[in-house]
Amino acid sequence: MKMAKKRKSKKTKTNSPKNSSKVLNYIAWALALTALTLISLLVGYYFGFHNGQKRSHNESRVEQKKEQIRTLPTQPKVEKRSFNKRLQAVLKKESKSYNSASHEIESEALVNPPKVPLQEEKIYTTKPKLAIIIDDVSTKSQVRAIKSLGIPITMSFLPPSAARPNSAKLAAKQSFYMVHLPMEAMHFNKEEPYTLHANDSQEVILQRIEALKKLFPRVAYINNHTGSKFTSSEIAMNRLIYALNKNHIHFIDSRTTAETKAPKVMKNFGLKYVARDVFLDHHPDKAYILGQIKRAIAVAKAHGHAIVIGHPHKNTLEALYESKALLKSVDLVLINKIY
Repeated sequence: MKMAKKRKSKKTKTNSPKNSSKVLNYIAWALALTALTLISLLVGYYFGFHNGQKRSHNESRVEQKKEQIRTLPTQPKVEKRSFNKRLQAVLKKESKSYNSASHEIESEALVNPPKVPLQEEKIYTTKPKLAIIIDDVSTKSQVRAIKSLGIPITMSFLPPSAARPNSAKLAAKQSFYMVHLPMEAMHFNKEEPYTLHANDSQEVILQRIEALKKLFPRVAYINNHTGSKFTSSEIAMNRLIYALNKNHIHFIDSRTTAETKAPKVMKNFGLKYVARDVFLDHHPDKAYILGQIKRAIAVAKAHGHAIVIGHPHKNTLEALYESKALLKSVDLVLINKIY
């Protein structure tokens, strides 16, 4: 009797309300997960199908365009404008004002450098260096024309004036530049504004150089524009070199007169005298300029380096462009690589 009672009082776990609730929760979660999986599959299928259709449509359009291009009649290629035509375009405005560079030099004897016997050329371990300086740069079109040569050129900018107000701004855009400083000439009356005169005091020259330094903050080299009278005065050159030294600027003599006192003054200051070796365009015809380029190369090979000066004339720049193959025999450098 006791055993029977014991069995009767025993309860089954499966029939418990608590257990039933848990089972229902599990089933609900399983159904929710299944539904989410099905929805994800359907969404993925829809977008995949849609993108596939779009990609297929785009590929089809690309193929159609390629086919259209293949069937188009071939058009003749438009030839690029020659360097000569581009040069004419950029220098169109300057063509009238740049007819001759003869005002720079007082003596015909100074046009050509000293004769160097070519049989005595020295043998160098590296290529001889040649620095080409283009003076009188003052306009945007001149800068564009010079840069279109595609060779290292040292541009020497004239100081700003009413006729060329943007020269300093143009120089500021260059990685390297010089200033072409106007100085008094013997027989040249059309001088630039603020030209230095042989009788200018030390104070006047100092003020002018300091003003140039403000206009051209990165200037490290200047050469003279005209200046046959100024450079032939030892007193004037002493004052100039003093002012340049004070502002950490090097002087390069354009050699516009045989009477230049620059060598003596530079020696007195313990400085190296540096001057141009060849003047490219004393005569404006291209044949002459081409000959001067060959002469400059010969001087560079004889001495290991040479400095030439030219102007942004059409014939000068064309001659340089036509001599690019010949100029490969020397190392074309900016002036700071020589001095």
